[in-house]
Amino acid sequence: MADIRSILPFMLIVLFSSMAFAQATPVTIFLAGDSTMAEKVADKRPETGWGEMLGQHFKNGKVRIDNRAMNGRSTKSFINEGRWQAIVDNLKKGDYVFVQFGHNDASKDKGERYTPPEDYRKNLIRFISDIRAKQGHAVLMTPVMRRRFDKDGKFYDTHGEYPEIVRAVAKTENVPLIDMHRMSETVIVRYGIEDSRKLFLQLKPGENPNYPNGIEDNTHFSPLGAEEMAKLVVAGIQANKLKIRKYVAKPTID
Repeated sequence: MADIRSILPFMLIVLFSSMAFAQATPVTIFLAGDSTMAEKVADKRPETGWGEMLGQHFKNGKVRIDNRAMNGRSTKSFINEGRWQAIVDNLKKGDYVFVQFGHNDASKDKGERYTPPEDYRKNLIRFISDIRAKQGHAVLMTPVMRRRFDKDGKFYDTHGEYPEIVRAVAKTENVPLIDMHRMSETVIVRYGIEDSRKLFLQLKPGENPNYPNGIEDNTHFSPLGAEEMAKLVVAGIQANKLKIRKYVAKPTID
C-alpha cells in the first residue's frame, strides 16, 4: 500500500500532463485539391487560394490548416505524384481531410490530368477508405464555380458530371459534403456580371507588376474571392455539424 501511495503523485502528474497535451494539440485539417484551394507564390499575387483564408476563421491554437493543394492537379495526378500518400502518412486519429478536385480531372486535352468520370469516382472512394483506415474524417467538396455568363447575362457551369459524382459518392459512402459548386454559384450570381470580377484574378495593364499586361482570369480568386469561398467552407462545416465547428471563431449556425 505504501508503495502505491508513493507513486500516486507521479501517476497523477503523468495523467494530467497527458490530458493537457491532448487538449493543447490542435486538430489538423489537411487540404487536398487544386489551384483554387492552394497557397500561392509571391510572383502570382494577388491570386489567392481559398485554403489560405480558412485558418483565420478558427480560434487561435485549436485548428491547424495543412494545405497540400497544388496548382493543376487532378485526383489522378495528385495520386501519381505521391501527394496523396504523403497526406495519409501524416494523418493522425481525429484529423480531417477536405478533398476538392474536379477542375483538372475534366481536362480531356491534358492527359497527365484527365481523369475519366468512373476513375474520378474510384479515386474519391479510395481517398475516403484511406482516411478511415487512419481513423480520420473525410469531407468531400464539389469544385468551386468558374465565373461564366453567356451573352444574355445568364450564369452557366463548365464542370459537366463531375460535381454530381462527388455528391453521389458522399451519399453512398456516408461522408459529409460541402457543396461548394452550388454555394459558389449563389455568391457569383449575387455579385452580378460586373461586380463578380472582384472575386477573381482580374487586373488592368500596369495595375500590378506581376501582371504588367493585365489579366482576366475567371477561375482563380482574388483575396476577396478566396475569403468569400472560405466563408462558404465554414458555413459547410457548421451545416454538417462537424465536431470542429466548436472551434469556429464566430459561429453563425448552431
